[in-house]
Amino acid sequence: MSGTSMDGIDAALVRTDGHGFVEPLGFIFTPYRRAFRDRLRSVLGGVGDVQGVEAELTDLHAEAVASLLRVQEVAAATVDLIGFHGHTILHAPDRRHTWQIGDGARLAAATGIDVVHDFRTADVQAGGQGAPLVPLYHQALASDMDRPLAILNIGGVANITWLGEGPLDVVAFDTGPGNALIDDLVLSRTGEPYDDGGRIAGAGHVDDDMLARLLNHPYFAAKPPKSLDRDAWAKAAMSNLSTEDAAATLTAFTAETIIRALDHVPARPKRWLICGGGRRNETLMWMLADRLDGVPVAPVDGQGWNGDALEAEAFAYLAVRSRLGLPLSLPGTTGVPEPMTGGRFNPRA
Repeated sequence: MSGTSMDGIDAALVRTDGHGFVEPLGFIFTPYRRAFRDRLRSVLGGVGDVQGVEAELTDLHAEAVASLLRVQEVAAATVDLIGFHGHTILHAPDRRHTWQIGDGARLAAATGIDVVHDFRTADVQAGGQGAPLVPLYHQALASDMDRPLAILNIGGVANITWLGEGPLDVVAFDTGPGNALIDDLVLSRTGEPYDDGGRIAGAGHVDDDMLARLLNHPYFAAKPPKSLDRDAWAKAAMSNLSTEDAAATLTAFTAETIIRALDHVPARPKRWLICGGGRRNETLMWMLADRLDGVPVAPVDGQGWNGDALEAEAFAYLAVRSRLGLPLSLPGTTGVPEPMTGGRFNPRA
């Protein structure tokens, strides 16, 4: 999994039947070097040397697979399948188009393991949003938890999974920006890739006028299903604010858009579990807890889950479901007309 934050590769090892049995076995994170991150950023939108970057990205994923198996002392020959998300460079479901770069055949040949990739296209071509795809994995993990429950992933874009009582009682959608705008601001102002712990935002003050302008966007009032491209708000003008105030304002923007997601779920969650890199932003977590009026808000790690690994684990799980012909998405998660499978299979060489 290479996520919208463009920080590196998450690789997870999972044993699963693609239904209700899931056993996470291991996880590693491999950060991208700055030079590759810049090259990856250069092809967002489907411009530039997409083919060259795709080949390099695929080879880096092959190295991540090898590293994970070495750490876990697992032979490649004993692994049945790789779920390879690749990296989203363009997401335009309104045009029935989504583009994740990553060469599944190249990865299968490099690793000697069967690969499923291209998880989102079938959903989008059928009229769905193609995102989020992790909710069915969330449902499998949370099968014995009290409902309604919200699982919130704060990556480059933030998305919510709302779980009710029944197996189809799932609502999911992108709430708005997650870390992406904050990361881009901090990178441009300081050269650091992100606001570590939310300390920069914590030293600033929210500009209420700027926050109101950011929130004045039709996306937030639109009913789900809905999803976002990473750069939907990439041009947010912050030049008149200090770095601290700009970071505080963008962090409040992420928090407020998450709160507004409550307008689009059937019932208020009894509990919020947070995964993704945003759970380490203490300023953001404080803002969420403050706005949720006493409803428990906590990182998923307290449940024994690895909050960094969930998305990578999910695409392993979805790869198995793809091979079994099971749904990867539902009307309530992506707006697809009916439960939809997907993914493309690439046999090992």
